Amino acid sequence: MKEKQKVRLKGQLRLYMQWPAIMAALLIGMNIWIYKLDKKAGGVMSLFLLLYIVMVGVLYLYTKSLVVKDLVQFAAQYGIIQNTLLKELAVPYALLLEDGKTIWMNDQFEKILGGRPKGDAYISKFIPELNKSIFPSAANDVVQMDVYLKDKEYQAELRKVSVSGFSETEQLMELPEEREYFIAVYLQDVTELNSYIRANEEQRLVAGLIYIDNYDEVVNSVEEVRQSILIALVDRKINQYILKVNGIVKKMETDKYFFAVQKEQFRQFEEDKFSLLEDVKSVNIGNSIPATLSIGLGFAANSYAQSYNHARVAMDLALARGGDQAVIKDGRGITYYGGKHEQTAKNTRVKARVKAEALREFLTVKDKVFVMGHKFADADSFGAAIGIYRAAQQFGKRAYIVINEVSASLKPLYASYEGNKEYPEDMFLVSRQALELVEENDLVVVVDTNRPKMTECAELLKRTKTIVVLDHHRQSSDNIENALLSYIEPYASSACEMVSEVLQYIVDDIKIPNLEASSLYAGIMIDTNNFVNKTGVRTFEAAAFLRRAGADITLVRKMFRDDMGAYQAKAEIIRSTEVYHEKFAIAKGEDLQIESPTIVGAQAANELLDISQIVASFVLTTYGGRIYISARSIDEVNVQIIMERLNGGGHLNAAGAQFEHTNMEKAVQTLKNVINDMIEKGDI
Repeated sequence: MKEKQKVRLKGQLRLYMQWPAIMAALLIGMNIWIYKLDKKAGGVMSLFLLLYIVMVGVLYLYTKSLVVKDLVQFAAQYGIIQNTLLKELAVPYALLLEDGKTIWMNDQFEKILGGRPKGDAYISKFIPELNKSIFPSAANDVVQMDVYLKDKEYQAELRKVSVSGFSETEQLMELPEEREYFIAVYLQDVTELNSYIRANEEQRLVAGLIYIDNYDEVVNSVEEVRQSILIALVDRKINQYILKVNGIVKKMETDKYFFAVQKEQFRQFEEDKFSLLEDVKSVNIGNSIPATLSIGLGFAANSYAQSYNHARVAMDLALARGGDQAVIKDGRGITYYGGKHEQTAKNTRVKARVKAEALREFLTVKDKVFVMGHKFADADSFGAAIGIYRAAQQFGKRAYIVINEVSASLKPLYASYEGNKEYPEDMFLVSRQALELVEENDLVVVVDTNRPKMTECAELLKRTKTIVVLDHHRQSSDNIENALLSYIEPYASSACEMVSEVLQYIVDDIKIPNLEASSLYAGIMIDTNNFVNKTGVRTFEAAAFLRRAGADITLVRKMFRDDMGAYQAKAEIIRSTEVYHEKFAIAKGEDLQIESPTIVGAQAANELLDISQIVASFVLTTYGGRIYISARSIDEVNVQIIMERLNGGGHLNAAGAQFEHTNMEKAVQTLKNVINDMIEKGDI
């Protein structure tokens, strides 16, 4: 049997109770000193000192028990008061075990739950968000989250409270030594606060810009006396659309408008999917060309100036994608609306001349030029790179073309340069070689793509400060952002068409070797499917320029003929075609046993458009552990917005995407789900 422990005082109180003993020791010392001076006085003081020690001793022994008793009573009353205050605390507070079981809660917490839980209740039964998976793991960790209960919003704060030694002192409850802790939960009602925050958020202004894409073409398509009426009708459509949501609109130029609306009303634009885009097209007083708009909207929580900057970025993106669409840039990212129809190509070459002059300035000051297209280069990407190579040669610059893998369809054209004595042996480089040579002040030109991850060597874009982009695909949100010169022309049929125009302005009377002219011509021919798809006046003008430069049509045709294996593979793909929704052709190519199944897939997608009633074709082929989709259309469907849903992109009537697997059935079903969803929402 253990010996009963003595009750002892500690801390400052113990020191306070020991002061009489300390004084007695001092007095004894003084008594000895006085006794040496005067024995009679020392003896008298000894009597008084003895009496003092006896009185202090008796008083200490008597009052110690009383002090301890009072302290115990105070501690008990203090604990009761403390428990009462915690129980009646206005902040909801509860203690949980490590598995989420509630062991104690105050009155406010019980009130929120609607009464004290019966039995062993877990907190997740009442508030599902507060489950074991989100509990803090360390003593200093704090977990904060929003929870919802009975139409109320609460901010929950969870802390891990260590109670080391709890089981030794507590008689009613025992915890495992490694689990001697509780989870303390605080709840703060933020329903009213959040409602004010949301109201304030909804009243913020969204900045917007509206541009008439084809102002000059539309105005010139009607008689002069009707031009003012036409513009007045377009103005009226725009003003009515903004005013119906209590917004303000201001005309800045003849074809440019600024507007601002509250975020709350802005939601109506999203609900009707910017019907203004179609309303303006209905304005017709004899104009042969319908007016189209580009709308850019920006929202930033920080400032209105930042919202306007976002609107400008959104407008630039809308124009780069071909216009006739609305683009929203906010904290969530970038959202696109519209852009379903092909835009009319502009016949003016002013933009091409301006870009050519800017490119010339870069070429004159750089020593080395690196040109690259997209991965698995096609004839358009390769031909455009050859065109830029020729421009660099005209200025006496050292130029390299970065290409990692040459497809079977491109090999005949590539072989014409490889081993050709007129061209240096290091004309073509792989990514590793390019990264070894490139320096910070070199020029990198990207052709036929504007997405970093699609380039032959994305790392090359980080090694230099001077980047030029020339592309005919509609710009996406993950574009090359650090380009000093960006020439993106969605109206163009191909990158080779754009480069051919640039070459005409970059150097007067430029001399292009026959082989290089043929390469550029081949790129235009392949991307337009023998001048059938997306050809405009400027396409034929570029082709005529290349023919005058010596492009050999017969050579091009021979180079791009199919071999028997590819032709049979194409026939096999077409044979597998499924017509979905009576207008979409979906075909599959698996185990084709050819070198470039993706090229054959693209050719098959083009041929499927020759079937009546088919408005869009999708060919899925397996290659290199992935599934590639080639999507094609004529004019009724924008396949780019379909491919963007699959993290792809491209052009309005020629786009593509990839799946990071080879499960063909899963890929086809994913494509069908996207088509179904877009049909249901009216996006296609």
